[in-house]
Amino acid sequence: MNATDPTRRSTDVHRLLDEAFAGVELTPEVQDLKEEIRDNLLFRVAELEASGVEPSDAARRAMAELGDVRALVDDGAAAPAPVRAESASAAALRNKVRPKPGFVVRTVLLSIVAAAALVLLVLGLIGVLSLGTGVLIGLSAGFGVSLGIVTGDALRQETTANHPLPTGRAVAFGASTGLLLAGLSFTAVVIVRLDLAWIILSTLLVVAAIAALSYLGATQTNRHKPWVLEQQRATTFANRFDEDPAAAARFGIYTAAIWIVAFVLAVVLGFTLGWIWVPVALVGGFVAMLITLARMLFGVDARSKS
Repeated sequence: MNATDPTRRSTDVHRLLDEAFAGVELTPEVQDLKEEIRDNLLFRVAELEASGVEPSDAARRAMAELGDVRALVDDGAAAPAPVRAESASAAALRNKVRPKPGFVVRTVLLSIVAAAALVLLVLGLIGVLSLGTGVLIGLSAGFGVSLGIVTGDALRQETTANHPLPTGRAVAFGASTGLLLAGLSFTAVVIVRLDLAWIILSTLLVVAAIAALSYLGATQTNRHKPWVLEQQRATTFANRFDEDPAAAARFGIYTAAIWIVAFVLAVVLGFTLGWIWVPVALVGGFVAMLITLARMLFGVDARSKS
């Protein structure tokens, strides 16, 4: 029998769950709790297998994350009947996923590198330190790359409330974030040290990063994950892009229009008021795009009122 076969998965969960409940009096309430835990375990095992955990280890890891079954039973017995259905969820929150040591070390070291790069960059720009333009550009890149790696790495970590993003999307989020921060830092270098013609390059970097983040944010969804499906069954609130592809197309058009206007405005401000005003146009475009995204994703659809 294939190790990833659902029947095998179910058998492993049933066996481990029966072992965990051995010696526990199976009252009707406890039996209900056991069945709820069984469903949650089957979902969790499927997720672990999908993320690459060996099938032979997935059921044992899911049981380990569950914690002390007797404590769950005691909680269920002590709670009023209407609250018992939430006891398994409360138990899941108590069984927090601990950060991996390697992730903690990487995050601390890269954050120190990013902070040091930012401090040196600022000191170099204001003239406290005598640093060459090439060094300042390198510090801008180091600042962006460090925090970009931290961002992507964090999105690949499992937490109590969130499961890791696929590697490709996590890397894309991290790269876009790093490009945005590096582009903004490079803009400061251009304004202080370089010919302002370089502002076009820095603007393109920032706009490209924002566009990438916008695309990733608009297409990000957890709709296939079991807890999201359960939430959707219990609420009428929905992601409009999932239900209305035309809305997603309109958002793309609006985004393009917003950034064309922002870019033109940035050039106009640069030649009239001074290039130091260019970031104002970019920030304004970013804010306008976020407001548009929020209204289109989460605004009340007029059709729902009829």
